Formats: sequence, structure tokens, C-alpha cells
Amino acid sequence: MFQKILIANRGEIACRVATTARRLGVRTVAVYSDADANARHVRACDEAVHIGGSAPRESYLQWHRIIEAAQATGAQAVHPGYGFLSENEEFARACADAGLVFIGPPPSAIAAMGSKSAAKSLMAKAGVPLVPGYHGADNDPALLQREADAIGYPVLIKASAGGGGKGMRRVERAADFAAALASCQREAKASFGDDHVLVERYVTRPRHIEIQVFGDTHGNVIHLGERDCSVQRRHQKVLEESPAPGLSAARRAEMGAAAVAAAKAVGYVGAGTVEFVAEELDDGDIRAYFMEMNTRLQVEHPVTEAVTGLDLVEWQLRVAAGQPLPLAQDQVSMRGHAIEARICAENPDANFLPATGKLQVARWPEHVAFERHDTRPRVDSGFGEGDAVTPYYDSMIAKLIVWGADRQQALARLDAALRDTHLMGLHTNVAFLRRVVKSRAFATADLDTALIERERPALFEAAPLAPQWVAAGLAAHALAEEKATETADIWSRRDGWRLHGGARRRFDVELYGQRRALVVQRLHDGGTVLELHGERWPFEAVPLGGARHDVRLGPQRQPLAVYAQGERFAVFAPEGSALATEFDPVAHGGDHAGEAGRLTAPMPGKVVAFLAAKGEKVKRGQAVAVMEAMKMEHTLTAPRDGTVEALLYAVGDQVAEGGELLKLSE
Repeated sequence: MFQKILIANRGEIACRVATTARRLGVRTVAVYSDADANARHVRACDEAVHIGGSAPRESYLQWHRIIEAAQATGAQAVHPGYGFLSENEEFARACADAGLVFIGPPPSAIAAMGSKSAAKSLMAKAGVPLVPGYHGADNDPALLQREADAIGYPVLIKASAGGGGKGMRRVERAADFAAALASCQREAKASFGDDHVLVERYVTRPRHIEIQVFGDTHGNVIHLGERDCSVQRRHQKVLEESPAPGLSAARRAEMGAAAVAAAKAVGYVGAGTVEFVAEELDDGDIRAYFMEMNTRLQVEHPVTEAVTGLDLVEWQLRVAAGQPLPLAQDQVSMRGHAIEARICAENPDANFLPATGKLQVARWPEHVAFERHDTRPRVDSGFGEGDAVTPYYDSMIAKLIVWGADRQQALARLDAALRDTHLMGLHTNVAFLRRVVKSRAFATADLDTALIERERPALFEAAPLAPQWVAAGLAAHALAEEKATETADIWSRRDGWRLHGGARRRFDVELYGQRRALVVQRLHDGGTVLELHGERWPFEAVPLGGARHDVRLGPQRQPLAVYAQGERFAVFAPEGSALATEFDPVAHGGDHAGEAGRLTAPMPGKVVAFLAAKGEKVKRGQAVAVMEAMKMEHTLTAPRDGTVEALLYAVGDQVAEGGELLKLSE
């Protein structure tokens, strides 16, 4: 086994690798950018080396600096994690040339399977079914347009060197193909340094099912079952689970054998994933097509660990050190059901725009870092309370993994874990994930990659936490703050006691986009009443310690957790959560929302392109600009009809959230 390894990554995967390395007695070296100087993965490792600027191309993609850091610290091997350089053939070769072990497949396997086009050609020769499409080397736009027209719409454009939903576009009609291709290639170039794409028929109601494979240097290759990753947004996974619901034993064995054959065909070593797109047949069974192979560890590997009881990172280290696979195929067993939820800094109600800022509150349910078949959830995260989420990297904050004896139990445990996940300081998708988990489609395993769109009314139009309970949370917090400042001096007490009548305290709050007056009235007989917009409820709040309160509102009682950051409050209840802001009606008497009809940046990012020139007339809803944030492109549309009076930024400029991009005249 190695004595020291360098982890050429950041965030939760760097922390995850460090956890297993520490258990095995292997020392670790972290690398970090300017933005990550105080990141959790830096603290999780034994040593750390600074490698450059905040942007990935200035740091985590600078493989020469990473190799220099490994050599300078005496590391024997490099673990690439996923993303960044994990599927870079040149980097794998450079590690070997520098006398370092690359903890991953040989460069030849990366070359064969790292390119989607090359992999599909290889699979075609092996007789593996492929989705109809164009996988050739010639990427002339006119040729790709003709191929797409011949395949028939809708088609899917995919970055050949891509993954994680980057460089992928669904195109519904021929007229949209050229613009989608250009955007896809820009994003692929920025994320992977390669703008080569392929074009395929878009499978109607597709399921995304992948097989975890493992190979060693002794010629052994096995699979560790499958994962269903069908629930996606913007072609990126949201929920993953193992085993795949409804997959017959015969189909599971068939797909597993095909995945092993694919790995053997390229002399595969280490952890890899063979991905299939599947469609349901009339008889209820499915037909699976080879989609691609990811020559690395996957984000969703913990669900496989949960059902097999294996540590896949440990397997990676042992195989890279020359040891044989710990188990043969017939020794692999799977127990129960596991589901993973990706918790991201994003706003689901604004088309999942990424969010940035400080994680002011980060409270997780009681959890474990890595255990086999544990009833407690597992949390893998690269962030802690007080850490900043920056625009330079992926938006994922953490992964929440649960295990159950069956899918129903796993679903219940996941909902409970999400309920007890309290994050504040920036938009996250936690509440949205709860709605997905409780939706009819997911609960009944009616799965496909369009599930989120199909369930849109339930996921985006669901009733939020009732306003009176948000108000009750604010009142409970305020009364607890008063209680904490009480003294023995009767004249200094703030409990609202009066010789005659009661005391009233008013709060002006903004809740769900509306300003409301909240009144807490202390009655002379000792009771308390909460009043909101003319409605009144008997109210009682008992502090339970920390942010928790036992609250009674009318005949109902439930626990609430309330966190305050300045004027902003976050209230968490069993049924949901909400944000509210207390404001001074004198200081905020005017409406400062700004001039209507301005095109502003919805998140911090970089200007990629302007799609309208100065002096050009545009219509409301017309695409006029493209921004890049967290490695994804976002197309912005004109807020109203008008003429472009001025472009206020240049292509390549960084823009803060709310920055005006262009001026529109009437």
C-alpha cells in the first residue's frame, strides 16, 4: 500500500478520499486554488500545496503544477477524484512519466472510452446495441446539421469528452440546431478543453441506468450492480439509487455482463461506470442501449457502497498498488436499497440558477461519514458552516445518502434526513428535493429523465409552509431572545407585563414576496396571542435549546427551528421551510426594486456572448446574452421589447449578481 498520495481535486470527493486514506494509514496531500485557501478539503489532508488562481484552468487543470506538487511532497500516487483531470489521458501519462501511480485506468483505456465517439465505435464492433446517431470524427457544422436532419428530431447533442451534463443540448427542430451546437461546443471547450460532439436520437421517456465495474492488473473484471440515475435537471443528476427499481434479474445480469465485456475490451483497471439509456417496452421490460463509459469514480458511488458494504475508494487504492480485487463476482452481494440526494447551491424556482455566498447556517441530521448498512444517513460534504460557495466550481454542497431494508424505508429515511437539513445564507435545493422524494412519480418508481418536468405542478407550485407558522417561528425566536436578556431587576424585565392591559409588539416582515404586519400580544392573564393580517391565534413557544422551539398555534403544536442572520430569518418545520425578512417600515418606505425591464445578471458569472448588437431591435423573450456560471452556460432573454442602446460589458468580463448587462430603450 502507498505511504502518501496526492488528491488532485477539491470539495467533497477530496474529503471522501482523505477519509479512506486516513483509515488505511495513508498520508494525503491536498492541492488548492486561491478561492479554496481555507476550504474543508485543505484541512482534511495532512499537507496542502497552492497551485494557482481560482478558475479551474488556472489551478485544478494545471497538471504540470499538480505533478510538481506530488514530487515535492514525496507522494507516490495521484488520485484524480472525478471531473477536472480524472479522464485526461495526457495527465495519466504524465503521472507515469514522472514516476507517479495514477489511481485510475491506464491511458489506453481512457483514450478508448474517454471519447464517447470512440467508445461507441468500439461497442458497435462488440455487438452492443447503440442509440441511432452520428459518432464520427468530422464535426463540420453543416455535416452535423445534415446528420441531425436525417436522424429526425428531437436529437441530443453531447460533448464527446464530456460528463456531468456539461456540453449537452436537446434540440426539438432543425431551426434551433446551429445555435444549440455552438453553445454546446463552447461549454464543452470550457469544461473539458475539447469541443468535439456527437449527435443521437433522443430516446422518448429514457431511463439512465449505469453499471459499476472494477478491474485489476491481474486481468480480473467484475461488476458491483447497477444504479438508476434517471431523475435529472439540466441533464445533471439529482437523485440516484441502487438497485434500479423494476429491473428484472435477467436484464440486470445481461447489462452487467455487457459492462464487464466492455471493460475487458479495453484492458480496464480500477473503478469505472458503463452507462446505458433504457426505454420501456410494451411488455413492461426495458431495452438498454450503450451510452458511454466514465473512466473514473462517479459522484453517486456511495449508493453502491451502501448496498454492497464495500469501500470503493479503498478498492481503488488497493488495485492501484497492484493488489488483486478483494472479491470475485460470485462473492459480491447486495442488501437493501440506497438513495443519494445531491444538495446544491441553486434556485429551483429560477430554472435552477446556481447560487453563491456564505453558508451562514449548515446543520445536518445526525449522520455518519461512512458506515455499512447504517440506519443513520451519511453526509459527504466539502463545506462547513461559514464556508463560501464561489462561482468558480460546481454548485454541489453535499451528498445525503440513506439506506433502508427496502425502497419504501429508504424513501422515508431520506425525507426525514432532508427535513432535518437546515441550510441558510444562499438558495439551495433542499426543499425541492423533499418535494421530488414525496412526488407520486418518484414514490411509485415511475422514472425517466423528464420526471421533474412531468411533475412540475407538484414540484414548483406546491403550497409553501403556511404563513402563520413562519410568523410563529419569528415570534418564538423574538420571545426567546427577550427571555435570554432578563435580569433580576423587575424594572429591566422585557416580558411585556403591564399593571393594566397587555403589551403589543409589532414586526414588519416580508414573506413570500409580500409585506405583512405581525403582532405578538401579551395578555394581562399571562397568555399570548399572535396576529397576522387580522387573523388571531392563541400562541405559546417553549425554547428547546439552540435554534429549536416547541410551538403551539391555536389547537396545533409542532417543533420549529429558527435561525437569524441580521434581518433575515429561516424557519424550518416538519412540513417545509421558508425565509422571511424583518424590515423597518420607515427606512424601507420606498420601493427600491429598480427600474422594470432591465436585463441584469441573475447570478455572478462571465459574459460568454451577446446575441444582439447595439442598435438592434429585440422582442420580449428573445435570447440576447449568454453567461457562464459554475461551469454551465445560461441564456438570458430580453425582459421587454426595445432597442439595444448599449452593451455595458465585454465578452469575457466577470459580472456580479444584479449587474446590468445592456440598456434597452423603448
